[in-house]
Amino acid sequence: MISRRFTRTMVAAAAVSAGAIAAAATVALAVPAGASTTSAAIHGYTFKTIINNHDVTFNQLLGINEAGLIAGYFGSGASGHPNKGYTVKPPYHQSDFRNENFPHSKQTQVTGLNDNGDTVGFWANKKGANFGFYTAKGKFHEVNFPGVPNSSPQMDQLLGINDHGVAVGFYANGKGNTRGYEYNIYSHRFSRILQPGVTSHNLNQNTPSLTAAAINNHGTVAGFYTTKGGVTDGFVLRGHSFIKLVAPYAGVTMTQAFGINDSGLVVGAYTTGSGSSTQTWGFTWQSGHFNKVNDPNGVGSTFINGVNDQGELVGFYMAANDNNDTLGFLAKPQN
Repeated sequence: MISRRFTRTMVAAAAVSAGAIAAAATVALAVPAGASTTSAAIHGYTFKTIINNHDVTFNQLLGINEAGLIAGYFGSGASGHPNKGYTVKPPYHQSDFRNENFPHSKQTQVTGLNDNGDTVGFWANKKGANFGFYTAKGKFHEVNFPGVPNSSPQMDQLLGINDHGVAVGFYANGKGNTRGYEYNIYSHRFSRILQPGVTSHNLNQNTPSLTAAAINNHGTVAGFYTTKGGVTDGFVLRGHSFIKLVAPYAGVTMTQAFGINDSGLVVGAYTTGSGSSTQTWGFTWQSGHFNKVNDPNGVGSTFINGVNDQGELVGFYMAANDNNDTLGFLAKPQN
């Protein structure tokens, strides 16, 4: 399976605020092919499950723009179930899905999009190497950070893009550590995104990992990085201000930020426990305050990946059924 933001196990983590609404009981879900269902409102949001009937067992929704257009993919990546990218527009019926796959790719994920309709993502060849891409005016363009020693097989992914054509993503080096970067689709210029204490002069193969996952129209970047102690925390980078995001709850083992809008609302997920007791909880963060947000059908297995300026969230959860299906969701804030 080629994995998008889950370097490295299926992980997306984040944080929660004191006084967050208690989690609802997990509910088993049966969703007909290609359908979307609306659940009761929870945490101030109304949730809708959205899946592509080309694979009703595995869908991830990864980004959403102001028009409500959503980027994602279906297929687990297992044999016979390759990742296949798509966008889907309101009202999110099966006829509203549009396939988007890099030409001649073995697998593709569409990971982000902007209000101009440009998309970003990555594709994989039959050997499992990953290559970043963006689309502009319907045309595909490959993007890979230049002149660096890559992992084997190569891993290079674009994960988000703003309306100014600035995309963010990462590559993995020969030691398997990830390096965040920005790429301008108009000037074709690359620039690195580094954690505090790291510069272009002391960056080396063993420097801890950083992944840039999203960027808003003000140039603020959200993502996650590995600390010197080996813990993964989220971050928000505003100019020269690097803000660490750590879920303020007992038992948190990982925090990751995956999306950010122009108001500075950050979304992501955090992980508690380990091994068979691992659980993942969605969150929003703004101005220092965390709030827990979980799909009521996937409490303890929710990942929030994208947010638009209306505060609409997209992500996915693992259903409490025999197959532990992965299902996409859209969460709209209540007025």
